[in-house]
Amino acid sequence: MLLAQPIMRVFHIGISFDMFAHMRTTVILPDALADKAKRLAAEQGRTFTSLIEEGVRHVLEQPHDTPPIDLPTHGGAGGKVLIDLSDRDAVWDALDADDTR
Repeated sequence: MLLAQPIMRVFHIGISFDMFAHMRTTVILPDALADKAKRLAAEQGRTFTSLIEEGVRHVLEQPHDTPPIDLPTHGGAGGKVLIDLSDRDAVWDALDADDTR
């Protein structure tokens, strides 16, 4: 069975970092996103590149000091691992067990 893959377009965009220096880079976007961005840029009377540049600047200006997320851990006291994940039978046995470990 073939699964539909999103269509992507490749854009080569010159992004200005200041008045004198520019970097040319390649951005790969899904077609729907690129079309929407191009329409918005046209509605605002600006270039696609300037819209992308504004978006990148906006993301970079956001605070990035979010606290780390505490992920759940599993195992015995002292960090002892209860299941060898390379042992498929042991994993299935643990999944099929009625008791909590």
